[in-house]
Amino acid sequence: MLFGKHFNKYYAKYWFFFLFGVITLIAIDFLQTFIPEAIGQIVTLMKDTDSVDVAAVHKLALEVVGLGVLMMIGRIMWRLSLFWAAGKIKMDLRSEMFKKSERLSQRYYHSEKIGNIVSWFTSDLETITDYIGWGTVMLVDASFLTILVMIKMFMMSVPLTLLVLIPILLITLWGFLSEIYLSKVWEARQASNDRLYDFATEAFSGIRVIKAFVKERQQAIAFKKVARKCQKDSVKVAEVDGLFERLIDVLIHAIFGAFLIVGGYFAFYFTSGTAHSLFGMEIDLSTGELVTFIAYFDTLIWPVIALGSVIAMHSRAKASLKRTSAFLDQEEEIILSDGTERLENVKGEIVFNDLTFAYPGTEEAVLKNINLTIKAGETVGIVGKIGSGKTTLVDCLLRLYNFGENRVKIDGIDIMKAKIDDVRASIAYVPQDNFLFSDTIANNINFSKKDGTEADAKEAAIFASVDRDIVEFKDGYQSLLGERGTTVSGGQKQRISMARAYLKNAPILIMDDSVSAVDVKTETTILNNIKEKRAGKTTIIIASRISTVSKLDKVIVLNDGEVEAFGSPKELLATSKTYARMAMLQELDREEVK
Repeated sequence: MLFGKHFNKYYAKYWFFFLFGVITLIAIDFLQTFIPEAIGQIVTLMKDTDSVDVAAVHKLALEVVGLGVLMMIGRIMWRLSLFWAAGKIKMDLRSEMFKKSERLSQRYYHSEKIGNIVSWFTSDLETITDYIGWGTVMLVDASFLTILVMIKMFMMSVPLTLLVLIPILLITLWGFLSEIYLSKVWEARQASNDRLYDFATEAFSGIRVIKAFVKERQQAIAFKKVARKCQKDSVKVAEVDGLFERLIDVLIHAIFGAFLIVGGYFAFYFTSGTAHSLFGMEIDLSTGELVTFIAYFDTLIWPVIALGSVIAMHSRAKASLKRTSAFLDQEEEIILSDGTERLENVKGEIVFNDLTFAYPGTEEAVLKNINLTIKAGETVGIVGKIGSGKTTLVDCLLRLYNFGENRVKIDGIDIMKAKIDDVRASIAYVPQDNFLFSDTIANNINFSKKDGTEADAKEAAIFASVDRDIVEFKDGYQSLLGERGTTVSGGQKQRISMARAYLKNAPILIMDDSVSAVDVKTETTILNNIKEKRAGKTTIIIASRISTVSKLDKVIVLNDGEVEAFGSPKELLATSKTYARMAMLQELDREEVK
């Protein structure tokens, strides 16, 4: 079996099914040892063709059939028990991995490729659970059936059993030595599989860019190289695995053939009245006993083959276990259960107190000495050059990263001490990268409202000025969106995301460059709706156009991670060079358009 700190608990959870399956397997192994005896007795009874005890032969034949029926029932039972438990473990483990993926910080996904993670959830998990199911079966069979059969064989003939035991021990030793090499080969194959997943994921996500730049052929050639490497490593695994198993098969059948020759030789001389010895011990098997012994040896072939297979499976599962365990062992930088203070009845006041922030793993500060106070109910804009720290500032407010205590407060409560669920529940967020699910438009808008109706979705869509666009679709609000919302335009995607955030009805709304893909008229409508519908609630709008923030209560101007100015739009024209320059350039653009 496969053991590890992330897996042992599942054995404990489903212990009854494993115990029942293993006991059933052992019972079947025990019953199986009686079949060779019955066959040997039948041969002995039929040796004298002139006086065959037909009734006794029939009785023995019925016993064999009865044993076969019991074994069939038992095999059905252990399959249902062990494979059901393996399937439940796979489901629970995949669920645990998914929950882990939700708890990991953004930094992890910046450094780890999605293709690798997909491979862990699919290929590696399948390898592990296959071993938990079939590996348990093979290990129990290889252990108990071998022990039971060897005891029976020793009781019949010690010298012949020793003759059989020598090559079996050599095969076992060879299997354990081969496991080390098989594990390394499988790890290389899984690494290639990761690269294949990653390349495919990236290509599918960027398919429109590939088509726009007519790079289909180039991408196909690049994919062929990655796929060929994966194929090469997969073939190598199959070759090593196949060579290992075929070598065991050849050795077993060679031993079986040699045993038939040796056993037949001794049986011939025994029936002629001449006894022979091996390893200094006399061999005195009758014809019926020799048939029984051969049947025992034939029974022993499966456990030896199973031992070879379970070693190969263990090598693969061990490598996959290492990869999935590394994922589950990842440090969770943001612990959802942390925090002792509750954020309730939030008004929306936000205070940044000397906030300096650098992304994990880097030394250069992205935000430097941020000191701001946003009063509850204010509508505040954030502007600045690309890379000035606008998105990072709101990421800190969303508690996506760790930073010092008493640096960011909501309603006077330090968000580093507050429960994260409370912090995020008080904020509705429209990200810069507007993500939509492969679902209906109504369900995408109602994502933040558990019992949301189509009427709720329509109200939010009107707020985001996207209702007219939606009703023109064939199925209206029940129209299905493509992956990541590819079936709607950029502006429609932004506004649907905005409607989703609005429907949350949070005391704080953050919009990260959420009107950049809409025209000025639509932008004005949305801003008027914010002023009307969100009166008394805090709204933060990150913008790249001065027109977006020109009528807001206040505007924050960021420059290289520092607050250059903070005040009303009119005040900033006189106090902020960055803001004044942006306003001037926008005015020039308007004149050029005229």
